[in-house]
Amino acid sequence: MQNGKEKIVFLDGLSLGKNTLKQQLEMYKERFEYVEFGITQASLVLERAKGAAIVLTNKVVLNREILEILKDSLKLVCITATGMDNVDLEAAREFGILVKNVAGYSTQSVAQHTLMMVLALSGKLPFYDAYCKSGEYARNPLFVNLSYPLHLIAGKKWGIIGLGNIGKNVAKLASAFGAEVSYYSTSGKNTNAEYPHKALETLLKESQILSIHAPLNPSTQNLLNASNLGLLQEGAIVINAGRGGIVNEEDLAKELKKREIYAGFDVFVKEPMAQNHPLLDKEIANKLVLTPHNAWGYEESKEILIEGILKNIAEFINA
Repeated sequence: MQNGKEKIVFLDGLSLGKNTLKQQLEMYKERFEYVEFGITQASLVLERAKGAAIVLTNKVVLNREILEILKDSLKLVCITATGMDNVDLEAAREFGILVKNVAGYSTQSVAQHTLMMVLALSGKLPFYDAYCKSGEYARNPLFVNLSYPLHLIAGKKWGIIGLGNIGKNVAKLASAFGAEVSYYSTSGKNTNAEYPHKALETLLKESQILSIHAPLNPSTQNLLNASNLGLLQEGAIVINAGRGGIVNEEDLAKELKKREIYAGFDVFVKEPMAQNHPLLDKEIANKLVLTPHNAWGYEESKEILIEGILKNIAEFINA
């Protein structure tokens, strides 16, 4: 506590954009000092969070050891996201530290991002975009290039792994484009009468488009790997907009090299992805659309997220 004020510390503010919350938190300036760091390495977490009453984190890890050291001052952890796996929730409960997240803010943006990837891969956009920008089209005497077949979504079988809120929104978009939707529940508890539920093996065999919207847990870890990726039919598109680790990335890269399948990834086992990541192999570049875990971060979704963060802080302060 400095100058009689408690501290609010945002450990990775650049995940939302610099000083995103500073103006909104001005209303608490008489009681709280707001400190924001763009990025915080693991070695600096304790130093930066020490003495804070409220800590905001998107992906910075707050484990048991850290929480135990901070417990005398720390009262609230605001996760500026939905996933809570970066905070030891059991330890937080034990130490009387409240942990709050924001759920549902990115449903529409992740669904739209998924559709964007499917559209791009259906139209072989990575190849044709590179073809034009390289100047090769300008040098070609023919007005058109149909080297790689373009396909409609209409009439395709679209399988969804994880039919939660995002999965349901993707199902609606897929249906609007004329796809035939079915799904696999990773928990086995989700029963949705609107779409047929199928076993994972059946879904992989039948789907020409497959999108993943499940959380990472023991049931989904390494769910798609060398043992079942071979079930995908030729020309299939796989989108991972759920969590890194659900698809074995090395096994998928090998499958992409072997035959004509395509993939779009917004999430990876390690983020940022390693420089020698198997999906960065130039040999398969035209079969991939990769984005840096930003499907959640569309401006409209960020606005909803920020409103949720401010609500969580206000509820705590006014309790």
